[in-house]
Amino acid sequence: MKRFYKQASVEPVEGGWRVLLDGRPVRTPARAPLALPTRALADAVAAEWMAQGDEVRPQDMAFTGLANAAIDQVAPNHAAFAAGVARYGASDLLCYRADGPAALVARQAAAWDPLLDWARSRYDVAFAVTSGIIPVAQPDETLERLGQAVAAFDPFILTGLSTLVTLSGSLVCGLAVVEGGHDPAMVWAASEIDESWAVEQWGEDAEASARSARRAREFSMARAFCAMNRA
Repeated sequence: MKRFYKQASVEPVEGGWRVLLDGRPVRTPARAPLALPTRALADAVAAEWMAQGDEVRPQDMAFTGLANAAIDQVAPNHAAFAAGVARYGASDLLCYRADGPAALVARQAAAWDPLLDWARSRYDVAFAVTSGIIPVAQPDETLERLGQAVAAFDPFILTGLSTLVTLSGSLVCGLAVVEGGHDPAMVWAASEIDESWAVEQWGEDAEASARSARRAREFSMARAFCAMNRA
């Protein structure tokens, strides 16, 4: 759509902040007020609106899109959405190891074991780890505790966590970024070990490389979105 405003600004409202376009409050696609929990997120959303040219391109406004999703989609269905994210714990990437070659097995262990160790300590849970692709059942208590941890997040953090988990294929990776203070670049690299190994063995494919770069950017934006909601 054509840009219809000159200035984006923020102002405090009860319980948070809102973004204004030429003094008029922004609304979500479902016409709800775009009420944001922190000044940091409000400033980031306003900056996205200001960065638009003659055309407003929603696909270039990651923070605005995540905020819209938190308000329109996640908040009204919090329990069901949280359960969907928590289900990744039943088939977490970090629990499925290669059975060879030895170099890949060692690389996975070096990157993935510390993340699982963190989750074991943080949530007092146990994980079943296997080699190959045959499904392995995780303890019921583990799934319950991880589910409780996910459900405790507010809609904004839960929205960002969902993106982190979906992109990495790992609930533990997502939680490590949101709760554990782990370096997001390190966590992303850990989740991409299998892909990186394939590139090393068979060479880089331009299309796959572009897709990986896009996913890495999305992961980074989701991490920043979560961080700003705790600012």
